[in-house]
Amino acid sequence: MKRYLSQILRIGMLYCTSLLFLCQVQGQKIKETIAGSGWAKNTVNTAVFRKNSLTSDRKYQYIAYYDDEGYVVLGRRLLSGKAWQLRRTAYTGHAKDAHNVISIMVDKAGYLHVCWDQHNSRLRYARSLHPNSLVLGYEQVMVGRDETLVTYPEFLKLPNGQLLFLYRDGGSGNGNLVVNNYDVKQQQWKRIHSNLIDGEGKRNAYWQSYVDHQGTIHLSWVWRENPDVASNHDMAYACSKDGGLTWENSNGTRYNLPINASTVEYAARIPQQHELINQTSIAADDKGNPFIASYWRDPGSQIPQYKVIYLQDGEWKVRSFDFRKTPFSLSGGGTKEIPIARPQILVRGKDNRTALTLIFRDQERGYRPSILTLRGMQQEATDLVDLCDESVGSWEPTYDTELWQKKRKIALFVQATVQKDGEGLTETAPTAVKVLEWRDKTRKKWRN
Repeated sequence: MKRYLSQILRIGMLYCTSLLFLCQVQGQKIKETIAGSGWAKNTVNTAVFRKNSLTSDRKYQYIAYYDDEGYVVLGRRLLSGKAWQLRRTAYTGHAKDAHNVISIMVDKAGYLHVCWDQHNSRLRYARSLHPNSLVLGYEQVMVGRDETLVTYPEFLKLPNGQLLFLYRDGGSGNGNLVVNNYDVKQQQWKRIHSNLIDGEGKRNAYWQSYVDHQGTIHLSWVWRENPDVASNHDMAYACSKDGGLTWENSNGTRYNLPINASTVEYAARIPQQHELINQTSIAADDKGNPFIASYWRDPGSQIPQYKVIYLQDGEWKVRSFDFRKTPFSLSGGGTKEIPIARPQILVRGKDNRTALTLIFRDQERGYRPSILTLRGMQQEATDLVDLCDESVGSWEPTYDTELWQKKRKIALFVQATVQKDGEGLTETAPTAVKVLEWRDKTRKKWRN
């Protein structure tokens, strides 16, 4: 054990960086901090389904990414500070596959949990040796079964401080959703569901999740019939109000588990071959109504548009933001080269004071990180701004979910990356790993 720890300490030398830039975007102060530099040959650091690239507790914010040699780098800074303390861990990942993302979360005791390097492969998981530490212990299993075909690892933190861990067991077009729960006192994981969403050997669910301030877990997903992304269809929904043990639809009717294609509630019916993307984002307003962000094209149109599916007065509705002008199509397997990013959605308020922020990247806007802000779901989609002047290539947005929940402050992981179609690589030098921070600008306006 001593020899192992000394090896970690030797590989993971601590150092700091404190580059800070301030800029104004239409009167909104954006703080940009550079943490370090990371792998940029594909989007393994910047895929939208990273949960989380950034996370925080009451004192620190944490960051994770692969460096140019494929090592997992962890970082920490005071929430009130700008200097990042970084550690290159002893662990590497197959960064050439953009599915092999790093996911992190801090439990209520201050231990950092890290999962990385999985695409239909064995679970790779470790946690810090001490609270608030960047030094990881040995790799370990969680529960020791259904951990050889893991993809899309995701941590969720409940208001009581308990952690959940979600992942797909199986392959594209044939996989099931597994859910584990972490006991902080015992420092042990236990299995809640080995098959929460059942593909029945015919399909699999590509999901997005969110925990609202009341502790309700919101889960939505598209079905995929086979590895071809063009077979994505429909948007399903379920929620849990007891920490993931039982699940129900939007009107409170409990599901018999596992949920499958014939028993689930559909928030929207979307046919195959309509450029429906998978794994986007979901949020909830202050009353617990879900909002699901995605994109697809309507029948008769060749232009995919960003859309939000939302629940209002017990009825599912769809709002389309028809500002895009450029057509494209989705088909084939692997990680795709797509002219727009899958969006992130953040929601606050309720009823006629529901405010929405959509974060995205679009070729039409010069591949910049951009935001659309709405104050009310009937407002015209004209409040569009870019967060910086530089292209971020194939970047997709991920943010610190815990900081948003606690302080309504947005901290966005940003890195310029390039993705070639079907797991291709580019000969791109390492690029700066940045965090952009700003406050929800609708906050003050709702008070007036």
